[in-house]
Amino acid sequence: MQYHSLNKQSPSVNFREATIAGQAPDKGLYFPDHIPVIDPALLQVIADVSREELSFRIMRPYVGDAIDEESLFRIVSETVGFPIPLLQINEQISSLELFHGPTLAFKDVGARFMSRCLGHFSKQNKGRITVLVATSGDTGGAVANGFLGVDGVDVVILYPSGKVSAVQELQLTTCGQNITALEIAGSFDDCQSMVKDAFMDADLQRTLQLTSANSINVARWLPQQLYYLFAYQQWQDRSRPPVIAVPSGNFGNLCAGLMAFAGGLPVTHFIAACNVNDAVPEYLRTGNYSAKSAIPTISNAMDVGAPSNFVRLLEIFGNDHQRIVEHITGYTVTDDQTRQTIADIFRSSGYVLDPHGAVACYALQQFLADKPGRKGIILETAHPVKFPETVEAAIGQSLAMPEAATALFGRQKQAIKMNAGFQELKDWLMSR
Repeated sequence: MQYHSLNKQSPSVNFREATIAGQAPDKGLYFPDHIPVIDPALLQVIADVSREELSFRIMRPYVGDAIDEESLFRIVSETVGFPIPLLQINEQISSLELFHGPTLAFKDVGARFMSRCLGHFSKQNKGRITVLVATSGDTGGAVANGFLGVDGVDVVILYPSGKVSAVQELQLTTCGQNITALEIAGSFDDCQSMVKDAFMDADLQRTLQLTSANSINVARWLPQQLYYLFAYQQWQDRSRPPVIAVPSGNFGNLCAGLMAFAGGLPVTHFIAACNVNDAVPEYLRTGNYSAKSAIPTISNAMDVGAPSNFVRLLEIFGNDHQRIVEHITGYTVTDDQTRQTIADIFRSSGYVLDPHGAVACYALQQFLADKPGRKGIILETAHPVKFPETVEAAIGQSLAMPEAATALFGRQKQAIKMNAGFQELKDWLMSR
């Protein structure tokens, strides 16, 4: 498999080169030269295939000969080594719980896959690789956990001060070893802009071997397809594929699902469920795209005003707005609607949503309201305990703290405070 830049000014590369580089030299995102077709026979027997075997068969065409089959099977087995259950909330809606990994968030899958790929590649690599990543919440913890102790790799995580939850902050600031957290006085978009500027800086490119662990990196982005395969494995009515609502911020998750769909996975429709940071829903409604400044919300991991993966969404559908809206509907969900959804679902079913899952649930309810007989899935992307103030206020009771979160509160936060702005980041990276 070869990967080309969506800016179309750089040569194609293989999976290893795309993973290590993160972004193409022309600053475009990498995209596979073709979307592999999922074997229809595999879909017929999917319920009887192990998650490890399914993951291997889905990821193998994307990796090509960059990783040998034995190593790839080990990598995917370690990547999906925790439960990913599909639970029914009510007659119309089920929840795919993606928060049973070590950092209680869906990004564990992509971070574990990428870290193990880079660990494999580092054995053949000269010098250390520096992973530079911006986080709006869950990415930081997942990357920190996935890369902790990986030989030949240093990780630098930028996060917006005061705009992540207490559990999220502890997950990304208490690792030590090869993980460094930078607490930025600004927004997630500031953090993402600083990371992008770093990749465009000639001095840093000469001095450091930089790569990204955000979903711009193909090794972080592509394994997120597996969620949708696991959902279909557990879906009971194969004659009526689900509508899938995806909480969307940087749009890597939804774009990964669209790749699986383009490869043949049966899905009736996708919903791009956003909070008030809704540049993409506005594009879906109007055909006009305009990046916005990020607005803080209670679903903070989705507070992205300029989603990087939007260009991949366009690429999947050949930049055809009409084709896109045939398969995707966008919704804008306010904080008040999010809180009310958490309360209503708990009252009616006893199920506890986190704010991001609640955004997806509200959007899915709106979509299904005039479609009797249709059923759908929300992606529940983070454990509710990551947002205790919001969730507990909505449901009127305390949340039980999982052991993975309880252990964090005995650890010491380690973070370097930094102003928003590329020059300070560059000076710090150059002086390390």
